[in-house]
Amino acid sequence: MSVAGSPCTTPASARVGPGACRIARSAAELERHFAVRRAVFVDEQALFGCDDRDGRDDDPQTMHAVGAVAGVIGGTVRLYRLDGAGLWKGDRLAVLPVLRRGLLGAALVRFAVRTAGGLGGTRMTAMIQLPNVRFFEALGWRLHGTVAPYHGVDHQPMDIPLSLPRRVSRSAR
Repeated sequence: MSVAGSPCTTPASARVGPGACRIARSAAELERHFAVRRAVFVDEQALFGCDDRDGRDDDPQTMHAVGAVAGVIGGTVRLYRLDGAGLWKGDRLAVLPVLRRGLLGAALVRFAVRTAGGLGGTRMTAMIQLPNVRFFEALGWRLHGTVAPYHGVDHQPMDIPLSLPRRVSRSAR
């Protein structure tokens, strides 16, 4: 499947509801997930040679999420459990350039956090490109470690707790 920068070229089989974020449900949605990642990480940023897929993509436990604007998939994030103690990782967050001014990236990050938390996760980690650190901080993520090269580009390790704060009971007020 060829990837164009315009969501208008997306096949109808890759369309989802407006503003939707969800785990890819079909082969067409999964292929669109990979196509968006290629457009961002290979074509635009040149972080990878010809494809950014790795062994993690072949693991059946890895979740490939898609996000849509006006029903057209234009963003992705990948998430997976790192251990049995509740640690998750989010990575490969990608949004096509024509959709970056909206809220799709934030919606995908929140979806990943909510999904991992709903599956018993207690903390999520990610390696964040330096220009995106403030964006993640605004979403509640915190610095966790020192800047290090990741796929040849400096990244900041960050994390976020996944457990929701307990509600304060009325009697405790």
